[in-house]
Amino acid sequence: MKNVFNVLIVPVFLFCSFQKENGLTQKRQSLSETVARKGDRIIYLFFKADKDQSGNAKITLQSSKITDGRLKHTPSFERNGVDKGDLIITLTESGGKEVAKQLVKDPFNPELEVYEKEGISRHKASLQSTEFSARFSYSENVQTIKIEKATDDGAQLLFTQKL
Repeated sequence: MKNVFNVLIVPVFLFCSFQKENGLTQKRQSLSETVARKGDRIIYLFFKADKDQSGNAKITLQSSKITDGRLKHTPSFERNGVDKGDLIITLTESGGKEVAKQLVKDPFNPELEVYEKEGISRHKASLQSTEFSARFSYSENVQTIKIEKATDDGAQLLFTQKL
């Protein structure tokens, strides 16, 4: 009788302890989700770029949109990964400190994959007008957007605008 009683009581205690633990983790998850929803936002920046007769690029900010969410992957910026013609987008705060940087591969000369009988090959297209976008984790401290073009001599400033 004593053994039967022990066999019945032990599973009941285990079941109750798992239920209590499961309820606590659900409460923690819901609390962390509400905190994440309130504070996490993404800013999307949409640009249009045109080349003039002499080949100089003119960039305009078409629109920006701020939405709730969180970036799963923040693109890393490495100076050695920059090629000639690539654009470097920098967000700075009012004190001039850089908040975020992102690399956009040369939008005027995108690399296209073409399927042919011999297989897949890559070709560079040359465009006079193009559009591109970038997204960043939103910060209320961001004051200025700056876009530079990578050249052989360093970086050429193409665009600066206050948000």
